[in-house]
Amino acid sequence: MNVERTLIIFKPDTLQRQLVGRILARFEDKGLRLVGLKLQQSARSQVERHYEVHKGKPFYDALVGFMTSGPVIVAVLEGPQAIDVVRNLLGPTNGRKAPPGTIRGDFGLDVQYNLVHASDGPDTAEKEIALFFRLDELVSYQRVTDRWIVSE
Repeated sequence: MNVERTLIIFKPDTLQRQLVGRILARFEDKGLRLVGLKLQQSARSQVERHYEVHKGKPFYDALVGFMTSGPVIVAVLEGPQAIDVVRNLLGPTNGRKAPPGTIRGDFGLDVQYNLVHASDGPDTAEKEIALFFRLDELVSYQRVTDRWIVSE
């Protein structure tokens, strides 16, 4: 079984719209395990490092401004193929094109206000998690329900 960790960021629009609990519950309902969680006001330098791959693109400055406009919640989820599972639950970036049943399809109408960032691959997840969490801030544990979520 390929257990992965992935970073998710509940963006300022998620907090402003009071959707954090509803969205986090969808990840937990799927069977993903929460191993790190914190509320923060992101420093501009941290957001710029996080989105450096988009530097120079037309939307970069607006994205950095948006991500520093209010508090965010950063989290690490763990589970079998967690990266793909989370991205499938989120749906496409543009909420207008995301199918019903996905998080963005159910709650989003915009490209920028797309509620949650999620790592797009194992290497990216590793870098992103290290940018937002120290190793001692992540907790490994077993739930009593784990054996009923994934067969070995």
